[in-house]
Amino acid sequence: MNWDRVQGNWKQMKGSVQAEWGKLTDDEIDQAAGDRQMLVGKIQERYGIAKDEAERQVDEFATRH
Repeated sequence: MNWDRVQGNWKQMKGSVQAEWGKLTDDEIDQAAGDRQMLVGKIQERYGIAKDEAERQVDEFATRH
């Protein structure tokens, strides 16, 4: 699935996002609201990883869902 579809189905995807990145709070997931760059930033912040690693994880997630 491409990111446009993830964004369009964000309400349904929130549970999957929470399962994938359990350290993210519900508020952080709501703030991202399907915005890929914001989600990448939240993951980067919460997990202390580099931007390219967070982007890779988000891309893999979008491919699987």
